[in-house]
Amino acid sequence: MEGVIKRRLGDMLVESGKISMPQLQEALKKQRITGKKLGEMLIELGMVTSEDIMEVLEKQTGIKRINLNITTFDKRALKVVPESVCDKHELIPFGFNENRIMVAMWDPLNIFAIDDVSISSGFEVETYICTREEIKKHIEMEYSSQKVTKAAEELSKGKLEAKTIQVQEEEQFDDIKNAPVVKMVEYLFKNAVEMRASDIHIEPFEDEIRIRYRIDGQLQTTNSLEPESQAALVTRIKILAGLNIAEKRIPQDGRIITKVGHKDVDLRVSILPVVAGEKVVIRILDRESYQIGKERLGMKNDDLEVLDRIIKSPHGIVLVTGPTGSGKSTTLYTVLNELNTGDVNIVTVEDPVEYTLKGVNQVNVNTKSGLTFANGLRSILRQDPDIVMIGEIRDSETAEIAIRAAITGHLVLSTLHTNDAPSSVLRLVDMGIQPYLVSTSLAGIVAQRLVKKICPNCRQAHEASAYEKAILGERNNEAVTIYKGRGCGYCNNTGYSGRVGVYEIMEITRDHRDMILNTRDSNQLMDLSIKNGMKTLGMACKELVLEGVTTVEEMASIAFLKE
Repeated sequence: MEGVIKRRLGDMLVESGKISMPQLQEALKKQRITGKKLGEMLIELGMVTSEDIMEVLEKQTGIKRINLNITTFDKRALKVVPESVCDKHELIPFGFNENRIMVAMWDPLNIFAIDDVSISSGFEVETYICTREEIKKHIEMEYSSQKVTKAAEELSKGKLEAKTIQVQEEEQFDDIKNAPVVKMVEYLFKNAVEMRASDIHIEPFEDEIRIRYRIDGQLQTTNSLEPESQAALVTRIKILAGLNIAEKRIPQDGRIITKVGHKDVDLRVSILPVVAGEKVVIRILDRESYQIGKERLGMKNDDLEVLDRIIKSPHGIVLVTGPTGSGKSTTLYTVLNELNTGDVNIVTVEDPVEYTLKGVNQVNVNTKSGLTFANGLRSILRQDPDIVMIGEIRDSETAEIAIRAAITGHLVLSTLHTNDAPSSVLRLVDMGIQPYLVSTSLAGIVAQRLVKKICPNCRQAHEASAYEKAILGERNNEAVTIYKGRGCGYCNNTGYSGRVGVYEIMEITRDHRDMILNTRDSNQLMDLSIKNGMKTLGMACKELVLEGVTTVEEMASIAFLKE
């Protein structure tokens, strides 16, 4: 029977002109040797693509095609078909149509797969065609979410798990490899990475423990546990992070380096005592994001040209400013990668070192032992550096040493918390730095924000309302087309997927230096920079709105600066 099915697919491809009969015979011969499926063999031999097979099957069998990226999954369907069946046959259930279970399949002619699904679920099967890549991705994502929910239920039911707080040794605790709390934490990390979360929040309240992920800058509730589960869950995380499990009165910080799938993941753990217990926040550091290249930061070509000129200064300070979570670290590491050519000595002082760069000497701040930004900076200036990176200028002492380093021939990169580029100048002056030192040392300032991108699968156009035109600064009598996501399975019904950087790059010219010496007015610095061609954050975001990359709501969230 299996041979009949395989010949049937082959015949369809021959009839449609996608392959010739000799090609089919060659593929069948090799398929018998390898044991692979015919479709897989044809793709491997380069005779057809996945798209060709989808097209032929849809046309000649009448089986509909499904795009899982925009499909909202019915969790009940996932519960009745085991993950092992999905992996074995490369399929995934996604919903019900009356008394039939709807299943996306890479090989919808495989009657053995259909029988397996029917037997395991107890439903008749309604098949749909989908690419293998989509199916594999969604098996990982959807079943990891299901495992978290199942582990949460098991953990909530197992009241005895709360007693694990009395366990004092990691060895004793890890004897229970299949304990619900062990599985819960493992699945929690895996699911968060699959969902592209940047942070995991575990928050204790009187009646529940709430688990939320921050995805694309927005917190989304994913699970809740019984309050009795808190002790076991926090203890497990503390053990993995190398923290003191007996200490519950003071904040603790730790780090977990683990493997999720084929990815090495760096997790930063912060534990804070709150009224109902201990709140845990786990930052997921994506090491790959620091190796993207400055062309993929989201800057336009004219911005990239200005940034190139700034970072190629032989000396001076380059500041990256913005609130927490605005992508400053990604920008700094990307610039460092660009400057790390092998003929320069680069030394950094960071709190903490988020990603280790080959060829760069990185110092981790340790305030307990007295290694602060200021002390570390003093020491590294004796190490004959060409380029110095300071994680953050937090106080006047650090600012002063950084300024002195810049005017003595070093290129200094750092971050500062300000709302826009011009106000960074006033921030340095307010820290007690003399205006003449600020004007002499500054090379350029990059202010940035991250805005959410509209989901490409559910994006739709509409005419801007009077309110939206007012935010965009457009005339009310002119028609303006903008875009918004209506919400779909791909974006978890948020209308957004991913984020993009918005930049305001102020290059310090001779006119800027004169103005810094004579005035403390950031508005004048802003006007001068705009006259020189600088785009403000609002201007840059407006371009993205009109291009259909982001929404007016996202622009309003960063354009509180009166521009």
